Amino acid sequence: MSSVTLENVEKRYGDVRAVDDVSLQVQDGEFLVLLGPSGCGKTTALRMIAGLETVSSGTILIGDRVVNDLHPADRDVAMVFQSYALYPHMTVYKNLAYGLRRRKTPKEEIKRRVNETARLLGIDGLLNRLPAQLSGGQRQRVALGRAIVRHPEVFLMDEPLSNLDAQLRVQMRAELMRLHQRLGVTTIYVTHDQVEAMTMGQRIVVMSEGKVQQVGPPLELYGRPQTLFVAGFLGAPQMNRVDGHITLVQGQPTFAGRDLQFRWPSSQHPPAPAAIVVGLRPQHMYVSTGAESEEGGVLVGRGRIELLEHLGSQSFAFVTVGSTSLVAEVAPEVGHAVGQLVDLKFAPGNIHVFDAATGQRLEFDTGVRVPA
Repeated sequence: MSSVTLENVEKRYGDVRAVDDVSLQVQDGEFLVLLGPSGCGKTTALRMIAGLETVSSGTILIGDRVVNDLHPADRDVAMVFQSYALYPHMTVYKNLAYGLRRRKTPKEEIKRRVNETARLLGIDGLLNRLPAQLSGGQRQRVALGRAIVRHPEVFLMDEPLSNLDAQLRVQMRAELMRLHQRLGVTTIYVTHDQVEAMTMGQRIVVMSEGKVQQVGPPLELYGRPQTLFVAGFLGAPQMNRVDGHITLVQGQPTFAGRDLQFRWPSSQHPPAPAAIVVGLRPQHMYVSTGAESEEGGVLVGRGRIELLEHLGSQSFAFVTVGSTSLVAEVAPEVGHAVGQLVDLKFAPGNIHVFDAATGQRLEFDTGVRVPA
């Protein structure tokens, strides 16, 4: 096993910077997730680590070795692609053994490793089948097995579960985590799926337009996003955002948006007339029909429920306050109705504040607590 280090790494295609000055330290044995939308540079970064793309500038180290100029076969990494990339004319056994044969591994060692890997992945009964005779989940296991059988220093995984159906993705996520716990191999995993990132990554690297936005454990990124992009990308439904500024109303600091205002839940506030963005997660908002003094919380405004979205254990109300649309989690059993007028509130300890000009987080003592 080895650590992986990126030092000021860039990838340029003409005037376009696909990866822009990225520096990362992946610890030995860590499961790190690169997360972001299509085109953010996460796959390009992974391919540079694998040696499938050249580095325009910067340094990549695997362990203590600088690998910028090393051939992919000499880097001791194994990559699992979104497509299974299995040889259709070879049996599962031959697909698993192919890389070892190319390295001239002794036949007995190949047999031992293939059988050991097949048992680990639960495909030991499929060794004589062709890929066309396998289900999608079985093919993905074979693709994983082809990486595992080599005993590499680093696993690189490029959206390996995106071709599977929802139920199988959940199952394979759990299997991948059990494999990582058992093998302990340094793993860098690329995905655009925030659920995969949050459930699998020991740390997450959120990328946008080739740049790293934030790096940290999943709950830290969710509970204290450092940029508006991270705040909006993590969480479903997305974090509510309201643009405005702080003003004084009857001597009381008040947030004033386009068509709503509420008392500022902190003794600290930006100097007027600085433009800010307030972020509120739907899970931290609620609707009520009572007065603020009776039920507590900070009143955002009174609005109408335009849509109810039921997801089984969770329900969300889409509420329009003036011309601003906000989303709040509601209890499914309460029985709210479309068209109902409600008060929209939030607990003061769950507000996030960002500079409207830079998109960077502004720190205030609003009682936000990040889970340990």
